[in-house]
Amino acid sequence: MKLHPVLAVAAAAPLALACLGASAQSIKPGLWEHSFTMKSQSGQMEKGMADMHKQLAEMPPAQRQQIEKMMAQQGVGMGAQTNTTKVCISPEDAARLDLPQPGGHCKQEITQRSGSTMKFKFSCAGQHPTSGEGEITFTSPTAYSSKSVVNSTVQGKPERMTMDQTGKWLSADCGTIKPVKRGPA
Repeated sequence: MKLHPVLAVAAAAPLALACLGASAQSIKPGLWEHSFTMKSQSGQMEKGMADMHKQLAEMPPAQRQQIEKMMAQQGVGMGAQTNTTKVCISPEDAARLDLPQPGGHCKQEITQRSGSTMKFKFSCAGQHPTSGEGEITFTSPTAYSSKSVVNSTVQGKPERMTMDQTGKWLSADCGTIKPVKRGPA
């Protein structure tokens, strides 16, 4: 199953935002779940998600289960409205107050801090470059919420998405999800 370019951008965006929040305060190491909803200006992302769900529904059950299992092993869940990713934060990254950047393709800048809230900007290079800005608020070392705007180019056209995200710590044991490998500095 080929991933629609807008869906590739949508899948990468939560990880870029998750990389920012750790410096607000201490975080617990272990398994984190990031839940997010996105809305695209063009409607293409929503169409791509609907097409993907339709393709999954039309697959033979064994093939669908195989794809769902593969996605789950990577910590990805694609719901009708809300998507989730699970990320393992190592004790070393938690102690450094740092969430690693997958592949090192993203750069973040905290533009303002106030208590447990930060405003930020980010940009990610790669096949589907993205940039954006937003705000993240930590309610505890085990939970946060954020709102952001993500800009990208999809199929040669500018795409602007809004994203609402929440994160919660699930457990000290990451199970089958491995810590994110650090990209080049």
